[in-house]
Amino acid sequence: MKHLAILLCAALATAASAQAAPAPERTSTLRDQRSVNLTVYNGSNALVHDRRRIVLDAGRNAIAWRDVSAKMDPTSAILSALDPGSQVGVIEQNFDYDVLNQASLLRKYVGSEVIVVHPARFAGERPRREWAKVLNVDDGIVLQYRDRVETQLDGYIEFPRVPPSLRDRPTLTVDLQSARRGPQTLDLAYLTDGLSWSANYVATIAADRAHMNLLGFVSLTNDSGTSYSNARLQLVAGNVQTTPPHEMLKTIARVTASQDVFNVNAQQEDLFEYHLYTIPFRTTILDKQTKQLALLSASDVPIRETLELHGSEYYYRATAQGDIGARLPVGIYVSFDNKGEHLGIPLPAGTMRMYQNDSHGLSQFLGASSIPHTPRNDTVRLYLGDAFDVVAHKVQTDFKLHSNCSASSSYAIALVNGKNAPQEVRVIEPIPGDWSISQPSLPYRKSSAHTATWIVTIPADATTTLRYTADVTWCRE
Repeated sequence: MKHLAILLCAALATAASAQAAPAPERTSTLRDQRSVNLTVYNGSNALVHDRRRIVLDAGRNAIAWRDVSAKMDPTSAILSALDPGSQVGVIEQNFDYDVLNQASLLRKYVGSEVIVVHPARFAGERPRREWAKVLNVDDGIVLQYRDRVETQLDGYIEFPRVPPSLRDRPTLTVDLQSARRGPQTLDLAYLTDGLSWSANYVATIAADRAHMNLLGFVSLTNDSGTSYSNARLQLVAGNVQTTPPHEMLKTIARVTASQDVFNVNAQQEDLFEYHLYTIPFRTTILDKQTKQLALLSASDVPIRETLELHGSEYYYRATAQGDIGARLPVGIYVSFDNKGEHLGIPLPAGTMRMYQNDSHGLSQFLGASSIPHTPRNDTVRLYLGDAFDVVAHKVQTDFKLHSNCSASSSYAIALVNGKNAPQEVRVIEPIPGDWSISQPSLPYRKSSAHTATWIVTIPADATTTLRYTADVTWCRE
Protein backbone atom coordinates (compact mmCIF):
# COMPACT_ATOMS: atom_id res chain seq x y z
CA MET A 1 0.00 0.00 0.00
CA LYS A 2 2.89 2.34 0.83
CA HIS A 3 4.52 1.71 -2.56
CA LEU A 4 1.13 2.13 -4.30
CA ALA A 5 0.58 5.49 -2.62
CA ILE A 6 4.02 6.67 -3.70
CA LEU A 7 3.39 5.60 -7.29
CA LEU A 8 -0.01 7.27 -7.25
CA CYS A 9 1.43 10.54 -5.96
CA ALA A 10 4.16 10.41 -8.58
CA ALA A 11 1.62 9.79 -11.32
CA LEU A 12 -0.54 12.69 -10.15
CA ALA A 13 2.48 14.99 -9.97
CA THR A 14 3.54 13.96 -13.47
CA ALA A 15 0.02 14.55 -14.83
CA ALA A 16 -0.21 17.94 -13.12
CA SER A 17 3.18 18.92 -14.49
CA ALA A 18 2.21 17.80 -17.99
CA GLN A 19 -1.05 19.68 -17.76
CA ALA A 20 0.65 22.85 -16.58
CA ALA A 21 3.28 22.77 -19.31
CA PRO A 22 2.12 24.44 -22.54
CA ALA A 23 1.63 21.98 -25.36
CA PRO A 24 3.74 22.54 -28.50
CA GLU A 25 1.63 24.13 -31.27
CA ARG A 26 0.63 21.87 -34.16
CA THR A 27 -0.40 23.58 -37.39
CA SER A 28 -3.39 22.37 -39.37
CA THR A 29 -3.81 23.55 -42.97
CA LEU A 30 -6.07 22.71 -45.89
CA ARG A 31 -3.95 19.59 -46.45
CA ASP A 32 -5.73 18.12 -43.42
CA GLN A 33 -9.18 19.05 -44.70
CA ARG A 34 -11.44 16.13 -45.57
CA SER A 35 -14.61 18.09 -46.40
CA VAL A 36 -16.16 21.52 -46.09
CA ASN A 37 -19.85 22.43 -46.04
CA LEU A 38 -21.15 25.97 -46.58
CA THR A 39 -24.66 27.08 -45.66
CA VAL A 40 -25.11 30.64 -46.94
CA TYR A 41 -27.99 32.83 -45.78
CA ASN A 42 -29.66 35.86 -47.32
CA GLY A 43 -27.61 38.87 -46.36
CA SER A 44 -23.91 38.36 -45.68
CA ASN A 45 -23.78 35.43 -43.26
CA ALA A 46 -22.78 31.80 -43.61
CA LEU A 47 -22.29 28.70 -41.49
CA VAL A 48 -19.06 26.81 -42.20
CA HIS A 49 -18.40 23.16 -41.31
CA ASP A 50 -14.67 22.53 -41.78
CA ARG A 51 -13.76 18.86 -41.20
CA ARG A 52 -10.11 17.86 -40.85
CA ARG A 53 -8.09 14.79 -39.95
CA ILE A 54 -5.53 15.83 -37.32
CA VAL A 55 -3.08 13.79 -35.24
CA LEU A 56 -3.58 14.50 -31.53
CA ASP A 57 -1.55 13.57 -28.49
CA ALA A 58 -3.10 12.08 -25.40
CA GLY A 59 -3.58 15.00 -23.04
CA ARG A 60 -3.28 18.64 -23.95
CA ASN A 61 -2.93 19.81 -27.58
CA ALA A 62 -2.46 23.25 -29.14
CA ILE A 63 -3.80 23.39 -32.69
CA ALA A 64 -3.27 26.37 -35.00
CA TRP A 65 -6.30 25.93 -37.29
CA ARG A 66 -5.28 27.93 -40.35
CA ASP A 67 -7.20 28.95 -43.49
CA VAL A 68 -10.37 29.96 -41.66
CA SER A 69 -12.53 32.90 -42.73
CA ALA A 70 -11.00 36.26 -41.93
CA LYS A 71 -14.47 37.47 -40.95
CA MET A 72 -15.47 34.58 -38.72
CA ASP A 73 -17.31 35.17 -35.46
CA PRO A 74 -15.05 33.38 -32.95
CA THR A 75 -17.80 33.36 -30.32
CA SER A 76 -19.82 31.04 -32.57
CA ALA A 77 -17.05 28.46 -33.11
CA ILE A 78 -17.87 24.88 -32.04
CA LEU A 79 -15.27 22.08 -32.27
CA SER A 80 -16.54 18.50 -32.29
CA ALA A 81 -14.82 15.12 -32.52
CA LEU A 82 -16.61 12.84 -34.99
CA ASP A 83 -14.89 9.47 -34.58
CA PRO A 84 -16.74 6.92 -32.41
CA GLY A 85 -15.36 6.84 -28.88
CA SER A 86 -13.43 10.09 -29.24
CA GLN A 87 -13.21 12.21 -26.11
CA VAL A 88 -12.02 15.69 -27.01
CA GLY A 89 -12.76 18.82 -24.99
CA VAL A 90 -11.92 22.44 -25.78
CA ILE A 91 -10.05 24.28 -23.00
CA GLU A 92 -9.43 27.58 -24.75
CA GLN A 93 -9.61 29.07 -28.23
CA ASN A 94 -8.32 32.34 -29.67
CA PHE A 95 -8.92 33.96 -33.04
CA ASP A 96 -5.76 35.68 -34.31
CA TYR A 97 -7.14 38.04 -36.92
CA ASP A 98 -4.33 40.62 -36.81
CA VAL A 99 -2.55 39.54 -39.99
CA LEU A 100 1.20 40.03 -40.30
CA ASN A 101 2.21 43.07 -42.33
CA GLN A 102 4.50 46.06 -41.90
CA ALA A 103 1.95 48.17 -40.03
CA SER A 104 0.84 45.41 -37.64
CA LEU A 105 4.44 44.41 -36.93
CA LEU A 106 5.36 48.01 -36.04
CA ARG A 107 2.30 48.30 -33.77
CA LYS A 108 3.33 45.19 -31.86
CA TYR A 109 6.78 46.68 -31.22
CA VAL A 110 5.57 49.95 -29.70
CA GLY A 111 7.47 50.17 -26.37
CA SER A 112 10.06 47.60 -27.48
CA GLU A 113 13.45 47.89 -29.14
CA VAL A 114 14.32 47.18 -32.75
CA ILE A 115 17.49 47.41 -34.82
CA VAL A 116 17.65 50.36 -37.22
CA VAL A 117 20.03 49.82 -40.13
CA HIS A 118 21.31 53.17 -41.47
CA PRO A 119 22.62 53.17 -45.07
CA ALA A 120 26.30 53.76 -45.76
CA ARG A 121 27.15 57.42 -46.37
CA PHE A 122 30.40 56.86 -48.28
CA ALA A 123 31.66 54.31 -50.76
CA GLY A 124 33.22 51.37 -49.00
CA GLU A 125 31.52 52.15 -45.70
CA ARG A 126 29.35 49.47 -44.12
CA PRO A 127 25.75 50.21 -43.02
CA ARG A 128 25.50 51.32 -39.40
CA ARG A 129 23.26 49.34 -37.02
CA GLU A 130 21.68 50.93 -33.96
CA TRP A 131 19.14 49.90 -31.33
CA ALA A 132 16.10 52.14 -30.86
CA LYS A 133 12.82 51.96 -28.98
CA VAL A 134 9.57 52.38 -30.99
CA LEU A 135 7.58 55.08 -29.21
CA ASN A 136 4.66 55.60 -31.60
CA VAL A 137 3.50 54.61 -35.10
CA ASP A 138 0.06 56.25 -35.27
CA ASP A 139 1.04 59.25 -37.40
CA GLY A 140 4.49 58.35 -38.64
CA ILE A 141 7.14 56.46 -36.73
CA VAL A 142 8.80 57.91 -33.59
CA LEU A 143 12.09 56.27 -32.56
CA GLN A 144 14.04 56.83 -29.34
CA TYR A 145 17.76 56.21 -29.63
CA ARG A 146 20.14 56.35 -26.65
CA ASP A 147 21.01 59.98 -27.29
CA ARG A 148 18.09 61.37 -29.34
CA VAL A 149 14.53 60.99 -30.63
CA GLU A 150 13.85 60.90 -34.38
CA THR A 151 10.67 60.90 -36.44
CA GLN A 152 12.25 59.96 -39.76
CA LEU A 153 13.61 56.60 -40.81
CA ASP A 154 16.63 56.86 -43.11
CA GLY A 155 17.14 53.13 -43.50
CA TYR A 156 15.22 50.01 -42.59
CA ILE A 157 14.28 48.12 -39.44
CA GLU A 158 15.28 44.64 -38.34
CA PHE A 159 12.92 42.96 -35.88
CA PRO A 160 14.29 40.42 -33.39
CA ARG A 161 11.33 38.09 -33.92
CA VAL A 162 7.71 37.92 -35.05
CA PRO A 163 5.26 38.26 -32.13
CA PRO A 164 3.32 35.02 -31.65
CA SER A 165 -0.04 36.79 -31.96
CA LEU A 166 0.73 37.87 -35.54
CA ARG A 167 -0.07 35.35 -38.24
CA ASP A 168 0.44 35.46 -41.98
CA ARG A 169 -3.25 34.64 -42.35
CA PRO A 170 -6.26 34.50 -39.98
CA THR A 171 -5.85 31.54 -37.60
CA LEU A 172 -8.00 30.00 -34.89
CA THR A 173 -5.79 28.58 -32.15
CA VAL A 174 -7.49 25.85 -30.15
CA ASP A 175 -6.22 24.43 -26.87
CA LEU A 176 -7.90 21.07 -26.35
CA GLN A 177 -7.69 17.90 -24.27
CA SER A 178 -7.77 14.49 -25.92
CA ALA A 179 -8.30 11.18 -24.13
CA ARG A 180 -6.22 9.21 -26.64
CA ARG A 181 -3.38 9.61 -29.08
CA GLY A 182 -3.70 9.27 -32.84
CA PRO A 183 -5.42 10.79 -35.88
CA GLN A 184 -8.94 12.06 -35.26
CA THR A 185 -11.61 13.70 -37.39
CA LEU A 186 -12.56 17.13 -36.02
CA ASP A 187 -15.37 19.36 -37.22
CA LEU A 188 -15.00 23.11 -36.74
CA ALA A 189 -18.33 24.91 -37.20
CA TYR A 190 -18.55 28.70 -37.13
CA LEU A 191 -20.56 31.62 -38.43
CA THR A 192 -18.89 34.13 -40.68
CA ASP A 193 -19.56 37.34 -42.51
CA GLY A 194 -18.37 37.92 -46.08
CA LEU A 195 -20.39 35.22 -47.89
CA SER A 196 -23.63 36.25 -49.54
CA TRP A 197 -25.98 35.07 -52.23
CA SER A 198 -28.88 36.43 -54.22
CA ALA A 199 -31.26 35.02 -56.77
CA ASN A 200 -31.39 36.29 -60.34
CA TYR A 201 -34.00 35.28 -62.88
CA VAL A 202 -33.99 35.56 -66.68
CA ALA A 203 -37.37 35.38 -68.40
CA THR A 204 -37.83 35.27 -72.17
CA ILE A 205 -41.33 36.19 -73.33
CA ALA A 206 -42.68 34.19 -76.26
CA ALA A 207 -43.94 35.80 -79.46
CA ASP A 208 -47.55 35.29 -78.34
CA ARG A 209 -46.82 37.37 -75.21
CA ALA A 210 -48.82 34.82 -73.22
CA HIS A 211 -45.99 32.48 -72.19
CA MET A 212 -42.37 32.71 -71.10
CA ASN A 213 -39.33 30.56 -70.44
CA LEU A 214 -37.75 31.14 -67.03
CA LEU A 215 -34.24 30.46 -65.78
CA GLY A 216 -33.21 31.05 -62.17
CA PHE A 217 -29.61 31.52 -61.05
CA VAL A 218 -27.88 31.93 -57.72
CA SER A 219 -25.12 34.54 -57.56
CA LEU A 220 -22.73 33.69 -54.71
CA THR A 221 -20.06 36.19 -53.63
CA ASN A 222 -17.11 35.21 -51.43
CA ASP A 223 -15.35 38.08 -49.66
CA SER A 224 -14.53 36.16 -46.47
CA GLY A 225 -10.75 36.12 -46.85
CA THR A 226 -10.33 32.43 -47.63
CA SER A 227 -11.29 29.93 -50.33
CA TYR A 228 -13.49 26.85 -49.95
CA SER A 229 -12.29 23.95 -52.07
CA ASN A 230 -14.62 21.20 -53.28
CA ALA A 231 -17.35 22.45 -50.93
CA ARG A 232 -20.85 21.13 -50.44
CA LEU A 233 -23.00 24.23 -50.89
CA GLN A 234 -26.39 24.91 -49.34
CA LEU A 235 -28.44 28.11 -49.50
CA VAL A 236 -31.14 29.23 -47.07
CA ALA A 237 -33.90 31.52 -48.35
CA GLY A 238 -35.76 33.50 -45.71
CA ASN A 239 -35.26 36.37 -43.32
CA VAL A 240 -33.10 34.76 -40.62
CA GLN A 241 -32.45 36.99 -37.60
CA THR A 242 -28.77 37.39 -36.75
CA THR A 243 -26.84 39.53 -34.30
CA PRO A 244 -24.67 42.33 -35.73
CA PRO A 245 -21.12 41.25 -36.61
CA HIS A 246 -18.45 41.96 -34.03
CA GLU A 247 -16.77 45.30 -34.63
CA MET A 248 -13.31 43.75 -34.73
CA LEU A 249 -14.33 41.57 -37.66
CA LYS A 250 -15.41 44.43 -39.91
CA THR A 251 -12.96 44.89 -42.74
CA ILE A 252 -13.07 46.72 -46.03
CA ALA A 253 -12.33 44.69 -49.15
CA ARG A 254 -12.93 44.98 -52.83
CA VAL A 255 -14.39 42.06 -54.75
CA THR A 256 -12.94 41.29 -58.15
CA ALA A 257 -15.74 39.40 -59.85
CA SER A 258 -15.23 36.32 -61.96
CA GLN A 259 -18.07 34.12 -63.07
CA ASP A 260 -18.66 30.38 -63.34
CA VAL A 261 -21.99 29.17 -64.71
CA PHE A 262 -23.36 25.67 -64.15
CA ASN A 263 -26.52 24.09 -65.52
CA VAL A 264 -27.71 21.77 -62.76
CA ASN A 265 -30.84 22.62 -60.79
CA ALA A 266 -30.72 22.88 -57.00
CA GLN A 267 -32.62 20.51 -54.70
CA GLN A 268 -35.14 22.25 -52.44
CA GLU A 269 -36.45 21.21 -49.02
CA ASP A 270 -38.23 22.86 -46.10
CA LEU A 271 -36.09 23.98 -43.14
CA PHE A 272 -38.06 25.28 -40.13
CA GLU A 273 -39.92 28.33 -41.53
CA TYR A 274 -37.36 28.78 -44.31
CA HIS A 275 -36.33 26.95 -47.47
CA LEU A 276 -33.03 25.15 -48.03
CA TYR A 277 -31.51 24.68 -51.48
CA THR A 278 -28.72 22.13 -51.91
CA ILE A 279 -26.47 22.30 -54.94
CA PRO A 280 -26.22 18.66 -56.10
CA PHE A 281 -22.48 18.76 -56.77
CA ARG A 282 -19.41 20.05 -54.99
CA THR A 283 -17.87 23.31 -56.11
CA THR A 284 -14.86 25.47 -55.29
CA ILE A 285 -15.52 29.04 -54.18
CA LEU A 286 -12.41 31.17 -54.38
CA ASP A 287 -11.83 34.25 -52.29
CA LYS A 288 -12.80 37.47 -54.12
CA GLN A 289 -15.02 35.54 -56.54
CA THR A 290 -18.63 35.74 -57.70
CA LYS A 291 -20.01 32.39 -58.85
CA GLN A 292 -23.30 31.66 -60.59
CA LEU A 293 -25.15 28.37 -60.26
CA ALA A 294 -28.45 27.23 -61.76
CA LEU A 295 -31.45 27.24 -59.45
CA LEU A 296 -34.40 26.33 -61.69
CA SER A 297 -35.56 26.05 -65.28
CA ALA A 298 -39.19 26.31 -66.44
CA SER A 299 -40.67 26.59 -69.93
CA ASP A 300 -44.02 27.73 -71.32
CA VAL A 301 -45.04 29.46 -68.12
CA PRO A 302 -48.38 31.27 -68.62
CA ILE A 303 -48.14 35.03 -68.05
CA ARG A 304 -50.60 37.93 -67.90
CA GLU A 305 -49.69 41.38 -69.21
CA THR A 306 -51.61 44.41 -67.98
CA LEU A 307 -51.44 48.17 -68.56
CA GLU A 308 -52.27 50.12 -65.43
CA LEU A 309 -52.85 53.78 -64.54
CA HIS A 310 -52.53 54.41 -60.81
CA GLY A 311 -54.04 57.47 -59.13
CA SER A 312 -53.33 59.02 -55.76
CA GLU A 313 -55.30 59.76 -52.59
CA TYR A 314 -54.21 63.39 -52.25
CA TYR A 315 -56.51 64.89 -54.90
CA TYR A 316 -59.64 63.47 -53.26
CA ARG A 317 -59.18 65.64 -50.18
CA ALA A 318 -60.08 69.26 -49.40
CA THR A 319 -58.23 71.14 -52.17
CA ALA A 320 -59.28 71.65 -55.78
CA GLN A 321 -56.67 70.27 -58.21
CA GLY A 322 -57.61 71.37 -61.75
CA ASP A 323 -55.27 69.80 -64.29
CA ILE A 324 -53.76 66.77 -62.58
CA GLY A 325 -51.43 65.79 -65.39
CA ALA A 326 -50.88 65.48 -69.13
CA ARG A 327 -49.25 62.39 -70.60
CA LEU A 328 -49.41 60.49 -67.33
CA PRO A 329 -47.45 57.23 -67.63
CA VAL A 330 -49.32 53.97 -67.97
CA GLY A 331 -47.34 51.19 -66.31
CA ILE A 332 -46.56 47.80 -67.83
CA TYR A 333 -47.03 44.83 -65.49
CA VAL A 334 -46.44 41.12 -66.06
CA SER A 335 -47.78 38.51 -63.63
CA PHE A 336 -47.52 34.75 -63.37
CA ASP A 337 -48.52 32.10 -60.84
CA ASN A 338 -45.82 30.09 -59.08
CA LYS A 339 -47.48 26.75 -59.68
CA GLY A 340 -47.75 24.01 -62.28
CA GLU A 341 -45.45 21.26 -63.43
CA HIS A 342 -42.66 23.63 -64.42
CA LEU A 343 -42.69 25.80 -61.30
CA GLY A 344 -44.35 25.28 -57.93
CA ILE A 345 -41.19 25.64 -55.84
CA PRO A 346 -40.40 28.45 -53.38
CA LEU A 347 -38.75 31.30 -55.26
CA PRO A 348 -36.07 33.20 -53.31
CA ALA A 349 -36.15 36.99 -53.44
CA GLY A 350 -34.12 38.49 -56.24
CA THR A 351 -34.15 40.40 -59.50
CA MET A 352 -36.06 39.20 -62.56
CA ARG A 353 -35.00 40.50 -65.97
CA MET A 354 -37.29 40.04 -68.94
CA TYR A 355 -36.35 39.70 -72.60
CA GLN A 356 -38.06 39.08 -75.93
CA ASN A 357 -36.60 38.06 -79.26
CA ASP A 358 -36.87 40.55 -82.12
CA SER A 359 -37.53 39.75 -85.79
CA HIS A 360 -33.85 38.77 -86.22
CA GLY A 361 -33.94 36.31 -83.35
CA LEU A 362 -31.89 38.53 -81.03
CA SER A 363 -33.04 38.89 -77.43
CA GLN A 364 -33.88 42.45 -76.39
CA PHE A 365 -34.13 43.68 -72.80
CA LEU A 366 -37.67 44.68 -71.73
CA GLY A 367 -37.19 45.63 -68.09
CA ALA A 368 -36.34 44.34 -64.63
CA SER A 369 -38.13 44.12 -61.32
CA SER A 370 -37.40 42.81 -57.84
CA ILE A 371 -39.47 39.97 -56.44
CA PRO A 372 -39.89 39.09 -52.74
CA HIS A 373 -39.62 35.57 -51.31
CA THR A 374 -42.52 33.87 -53.09
CA PRO A 375 -44.04 30.62 -51.80
CA ARG A 376 -45.66 28.01 -53.98
CA ASN A 377 -49.04 28.89 -55.54
CA ASP A 378 -48.49 32.62 -54.93
CA THR A 379 -48.46 35.22 -57.71
CA VAL A 380 -45.37 37.06 -58.93
CA ARG A 381 -46.08 40.56 -60.20
CA LEU A 382 -43.45 42.55 -62.10
CA TYR A 383 -43.36 46.22 -63.04
CA LEU A 384 -41.31 46.58 -66.23
CA GLY A 385 -41.67 50.23 -67.21
CA ASP A 386 -44.16 52.56 -68.90
CA ALA A 387 -46.01 52.11 -72.17
CA PHE A 388 -44.84 54.27 -75.08
CA ASP A 389 -48.05 54.39 -77.17
CA VAL A 390 -50.64 54.49 -74.38
CA VAL A 391 -50.83 57.60 -72.18
CA ALA A 392 -53.40 59.38 -70.02
CA HIS A 393 -54.54 62.98 -69.55
CA LYS A 394 -56.30 63.63 -66.25
CA VAL A 395 -58.24 66.68 -65.14
CA GLN A 396 -60.52 67.52 -62.23
CA THR A 397 -63.66 68.94 -63.86
CA ASP A 398 -65.55 69.94 -60.72
CA PHE A 399 -64.99 70.28 -56.98
CA LYS A 400 -67.45 71.01 -54.15
CA LEU A 401 -66.39 71.25 -50.50
CA HIS A 402 -69.34 70.26 -48.31
CA SER A 403 -67.59 70.65 -44.94
CA ASN A 404 -64.18 70.43 -43.35
CA CYS A 405 -64.38 66.66 -43.71
CA SER A 406 -66.22 65.95 -46.97
CA ALA A 407 -66.21 66.95 -50.62
CA SER A 408 -67.37 65.89 -54.08
CA SER A 409 -64.99 65.98 -57.03
CA SER A 410 -65.45 65.04 -60.67
CA TYR A 411 -62.79 63.80 -63.05
CA ALA A 412 -62.19 63.16 -66.72
CA ILE A 413 -59.41 60.73 -67.68
CA ALA A 414 -58.62 60.64 -71.39
CA LEU A 415 -56.80 57.42 -72.33
CA VAL A 416 -54.99 57.71 -75.67
CA ASN A 417 -54.03 54.59 -77.67
CA GLY A 418 -51.48 55.14 -80.43
CA LYS A 419 -51.29 51.45 -81.36
CA ASN A 420 -53.00 49.85 -84.35
CA ALA A 421 -54.75 47.36 -82.06
CA PRO A 422 -57.19 47.83 -79.16
CA GLN A 423 -55.62 48.17 -75.71
CA GLU A 424 -57.04 47.43 -72.27
CA VAL A 425 -56.03 49.69 -69.38
CA ARG A 426 -56.81 49.26 -65.71
CA VAL A 427 -57.51 52.56 -64.00
CA ILE A 428 -56.85 52.09 -60.28
CA GLU A 429 -57.89 54.92 -57.95
CA PRO A 430 -57.10 54.81 -54.21
CA ILE A 431 -59.82 56.80 -52.42
CA PRO A 432 -59.56 57.62 -48.68
CA GLY A 433 -62.27 57.54 -46.00
CA ASP A 434 -65.91 56.79 -46.74
CA TRP A 435 -66.59 57.13 -50.44
CA SER A 436 -68.97 56.39 -53.25
CA ILE A 437 -68.85 56.80 -57.03
CA SER A 438 -71.68 58.51 -58.92
CA GLN A 439 -72.30 59.11 -62.61
CA PRO A 440 -69.53 56.82 -63.90
CA SER A 441 -69.28 56.72 -67.69
CA LEU A 442 -67.96 53.14 -67.45
CA PRO A 443 -68.68 50.42 -64.90
CA TYR A 444 -66.26 49.99 -62.01
CA ARG A 445 -65.73 47.59 -59.13
CA LYS A 446 -64.75 48.20 -55.54
CA SER A 447 -61.54 46.14 -55.60
CA SER A 448 -60.69 46.92 -51.95
CA ALA A 449 -62.02 49.04 -49.09
CA HIS A 450 -60.27 52.12 -50.46
CA THR A 451 -59.83 51.31 -54.16
CA ALA A 452 -62.03 51.73 -57.22
CA THR A 453 -60.95 49.93 -60.41
CA TRP A 454 -62.08 50.43 -64.00
CA ILE A 455 -61.12 48.23 -66.94
CA VAL A 456 -61.15 50.47 -69.99
CA THR A 457 -60.87 49.20 -73.56
CA ILE A 458 -59.42 51.75 -76.00
CA PRO A 459 -59.94 51.14 -79.72
CA ALA A 460 -56.96 51.25 -82.07
CA ASP A 461 -55.69 54.79 -82.78
CA ALA A 462 -58.41 56.26 -80.59
CA THR A 463 -59.13 57.95 -77.28
CA THR A 464 -61.54 56.78 -74.60
CA THR A 465 -62.54 59.18 -71.81
CA LEU A 466 -63.53 57.93 -68.37
CA ARG A 467 -65.72 60.29 -66.33
CA TYR A 468 -66.93 59.91 -62.74
CA THR A 469 -67.69 61.77 -59.52
CA ALA A 470 -66.34 60.73 -56.13
CA ASP A 471 -68.17 61.69 -52.94
CA VAL A 472 -65.67 61.41 -50.10
CA THR A 473 -65.82 61.86 -46.30
CA TRP A 474 -62.34 61.61 -44.77
CA CYS A 475 -62.99 62.59 -41.13
CA ARG A 476 -65.79 63.10 -38.57
CA GLU A 477 -66.75 66.56 -37.41
